[in-house]
Amino acid sequence: MRLREIGEFGLIGRISSRVGDGAGVRIGIGDDAAATEPVPGRWLLVTSDMLLEGIHFDLAFTDPYRLGRKSLAVNLSDVAAMGGEPRHFLLSLAVPAGVTVEFLDRFIEGMLDLAREYGVTLIGGDTCRSSNGLVISVTLHGEQVPELVVRRGGARPGDHVFVTGTVGDSALGLELLRRGERRGWVVDRHLDPAPRVRAGLALAGARLPSAMIDVSDGLAADLGHILDLSGVGARLTLDRLPLSPSFRELAPQMTPNPSLLALTGGEDYELLFTVSADRSEEVASLLAETGCPATLIGEITDGRGLAVVGPDGREIPVTCGGYNHFAVG
Repeated sequence: MRLREIGEFGLIGRISSRVGDGAGVRIGIGDDAAATEPVPGRWLLVTSDMLLEGIHFDLAFTDPYRLGRKSLAVNLSDVAAMGGEPRHFLLSLAVPAGVTVEFLDRFIEGMLDLAREYGVTLIGGDTCRSSNGLVISVTLHGEQVPELVVRRGGARPGDHVFVTGTVGDSALGLELLRRGERRGWVVDRHLDPAPRVRAGLALAGARLPSAMIDVSDGLAADLGHILDLSGVGARLTLDRLPLSPSFRELAPQMTPNPSLLALTGGEDYELLFTVSADRSEEVASLLAETGCPATLIGEITDGRGLAVVGPDGREIPVTCGGYNHFAVG
């Protein structure tokens, strides 16, 4: 079925009929604006991400269900990186003529399934026609008490650097997709990432991180953001990077330098954070309760810049630059 057969308001009706009441929602989809009531004493955390067909996703690689999940997941990851609890979100879509209603139904199904997993409610948005590819914009609201909000700029010399989960999987999954592979664990890691919301809440609740960010542009690039805002440097040990069994098996077949891929590949959506050395031992037991382990990969240093030490003890030249949307053209 083509979208023109049901129109904009028919699409909105199909979406709103699948959205239930959510905590704190006083006015949901249907009025000129939504209304929510925050928990008293909490700050409102707001994040927004835009995904463009041909730039952020390729419909030859993904399916609408997983695209819906990922579109929300990247926003959930931002709130997780600040130690927040996600609450409500807005969805805006610019839809080209060739997209079917069935495609959009599956897209919304994936998004709302992930929303239910994290207790998040869709409260509104916008739709329009696109003349050049599908455009997805999600704005997510989260909450946290002020003293538990974690920012990027608090790392101090001597702090230990941790990362949750494993790194490099998404970049490897994308390369496999480009080579025609459509299945496998690392492919799933790229198409359907798991935001570390519970880990972020646990870390913030224990007041462990001095700084935190999610790994979207790549571990080196995102650590660079922490270093810049904190006015410090860092020293990482390359062979400490947590690599999945699938990455260890497949990456050497795809690249002559798997460790560099793990260090610079983006879209893992793990949490990268720093912790005072005297509290470093608390990380493992705290995150064990969330089912999301973290690995100590380095430490914060005086000065500026990132030093990466290889297995032979020598420094490996690595830049902190990440993906630049405006570098082409």
